[in-house]
Amino acid sequence: MRLVWGTAIELQNQRKGYQELLVTIEDRDDQAKAICYPELSGTVKLGDRVLLNTTAVDLGLGTGGKHFVVARGAGAEEDSGKDSVQFEDAMQPEAGHLMKLRYSPHQHNVLSVEAQESPYHAVMESRDSLEGVPVVCCGLHSQVPLVAAAIKKAMPTLTVGYVMDDAAALALNLSKVLADSVEAGLIDVTVSTGQAFGGQIEAINVHSGLLAAVHVGGCDVVITGIGPGLAGTGTPFGHGGVVQGEAVNAVASLGGVPVVCLRMSQADTRDRHLGISHHSLTALSRVALAPATIAIPHMDEGCPVRERVDEELDELPNAAGHMAFQLEESFYDEKTLRGVNVTTMGRDYFQDPLFYEAASAAGATAAMMAVMTIEEEATAAVKKAEEAAAGAVFGGCSAALDTDTGSAKLVCESTCSQAGSCPSANSCV
Repeated sequence: MRLVWGTAIELQNQRKGYQELLVTIEDRDDQAKAICYPELSGTVKLGDRVLLNTTAVDLGLGTGGKHFVVARGAGAEEDSGKDSVQFEDAMQPEAGHLMKLRYSPHQHNVLSVEAQESPYHAVMESRDSLEGVPVVCCGLHSQVPLVAAAIKKAMPTLTVGYVMDDAAALALNLSKVLADSVEAGLIDVTVSTGQAFGGQIEAINVHSGLLAAVHVGGCDVVITGIGPGLAGTGTPFGHGGVVQGEAVNAVASLGGVPVVCLRMSQADTRDRHLGISHHSLTALSRVALAPATIAIPHMDEGCPVRERVDEELDELPNAAGHMAFQLEESFYDEKTLRGVNVTTMGRDYFQDPLFYEAASAAGATAAMMAVMTIEEEATAAVKKAEEAAAGAVFGGCSAALDTDTGSAKLVCESTCSQAGSCPSANSCV
């Protein structure tokens, strides 16, 4: 770890839980950008002396480009720096005892949704099923807003949640595209799980986070996946994409419906990511042990990797019983992103349309399943009410459903002591 002192000279960007600063660095002539998470180090003000972690930038890594504020120096104005990350004004982080970034200099307490002191403890204690809610399992963070936009396009009234695991970036507030998606109304509820932090809801693991999204957040459909900063080594399992398969297992074990968002490309310069990325193929064939619905986008005859994709799907080991569902036409629509700018590996839709179409297909598939689930639940509720009305007995009188009004009414039976003279018969509702 490389730590150096610097001074904050300009605030360039700020949003909830995130500051982007311009800093000067001691013993260096240049200026640099730095990211501060006020929840960890307090809010930085201009002129503050700051301790910076410069490791990634110094090594020239993909996670570089900006330094990170570790702490503020002596003399900085005291400030708790904690935005009140709330969910329905009830989730006050200072009230919790669960530590995230545990056993590190930045360990800090949050109010986890499952904790005894949480107002939702009783809910989390009693709910252990997703009850058929579809969950889109993503392999890249840039897929998340595309999936959400497609869901809202298909059915704008659906409540959409995002559950972030801790396989990549740990700070949910790092993601500008996620913040923009929340502001645009594409994502309604955010949940950070494991060592990840910063969501409206904090959860101990992905399983619990999924349950919280549905039973606390009221989500009709959920998207889960990594934050920004995917790690990859070109090896079969040495990449963050394996968590996609783990997410499939988690969703299935909780009684949800896993939908796979394939990482696809027709423009990537690396052969292992052309067509269906080896990340998705590994997650589906070697990691996922439960069946999932694989969303396949429409590919016209001019798609340069169409035949390759067909071959990859044919060769995909299917011991888990995965089912492919292919859209008959394009579903991507830039207008549905509501101004949120999405790129993947620096490429926009026109440079790599297959990536965008694949994510949109997953969102469309999940929305369809969510609507079907809601309709089935409504039908079951009506049937249950009809059965209850038909089977209820009141002092010898049975209740029947009035098909004209939809209300229950009493029908006087011969066994009733008031048979023939009951003033409520055929009119009591």
